[in-house]
Amino acid sequence: MKFWPFIKVLPVRTHFRFVRLARVFSSLSVLAIIGSLFLTLYPFKAPCGGLACGIDFQGGTVMDISTAPQAADPAKIHAALQGLNLNETVQTAGAPGAAILRFEAPKGADISATVTRVEGALTKAFGTVKFASTDVVGPTVSGELLSKGLLGLGLAILAMLLYIWFRFELQFGLGAVAALFHDVFLTFGLIAIMGRFGKIEFDLRSVAAILTIIGYSMNDTVVVFDRFRENLRKYKSMPLGEVIDMSINEMLTRTIITSMTAVLALLALAFFGGPTLYGLSVIMLFGIGIGTYSSIYIAAPVIMLWGVKRGGVDEPAEPLKPQTVR
Repeated sequence: MKFWPFIKVLPVRTHFRFVRLARVFSSLSVLAIIGSLFLTLYPFKAPCGGLACGIDFQGGTVMDISTAPQAADPAKIHAALQGLNLNETVQTAGAPGAAILRFEAPKGADISATVTRVEGALTKAFGTVKFASTDVVGPTVSGELLSKGLLGLGLAILAMLLYIWFRFELQFGLGAVAALFHDVFLTFGLIAIMGRFGKIEFDLRSVAAILTIIGYSMNDTVVVFDRFRENLRKYKSMPLGEVIDMSINEMLTRTIITSMTAVLALLALAFFGGPTLYGLSVIMLFGIGIGTYSSIYIAAPVIMLWGVKRGGVDEPAEPLKPQTVR
């Protein structure tokens, strides 16, 4: 029980030299962004490219079914629907016998009649089947949802740029937006990779998760920038890299503690929320980590490249001490 509670083990202030590794990590981030863009766009095929398009953006029908007490065997479900030409996918859920069935009605076919045929085929194969819900999204609606979802992401990033520009200075805004683009591109890369394994679909829940990541990342960046600006006013002649290191170290423990509260809640959603909330929680878990990283190694290096106006005499500052790793 020596190290309990864990929070008391964290140092009040760390002394890491973040700027020293800025070029290395920024270069790795550029490579990661290029790879994420390739995975997101390839194959260059509408509507979602390399992303596993959900029903919200692709159109089709999704049914929550339960074959309990029998197991919802995907192979048996595919066999029952063979010949209906539905291009269906089956995802088992956490509860016994629960599954999520997605399919597209054949071109020109009546959707209601197709749903009735599916229900009949499944009932014939399993005996008793419970149909909890059936959602149908047409191609016109799905196209509108996709365009509006992407428009919402773009407007959110633009609004963040304007806010940071107004709150701080232009170079701070550019650094914050560079960090936001980094977080968004890498999140799309995660969705693309996990979509290839059938784990995460790109749907409205994914867009909501990305928008939440944008807000979380911006909140973390604003906190660091605010401390950075205070230290710039206080230590006007200290090298810019040292001011950045000082500012990040002063806020690092606070960031870790704050992040853990969100991580614990999201871990619970990922493990116990079922397939409906799994993708959203995993995306947000990834976003919390990558948002903290981008505040340090994307936003700060942009400010260093751009520079800030400084002058005058500063107060004596406590020098940074090397961090001892135990």
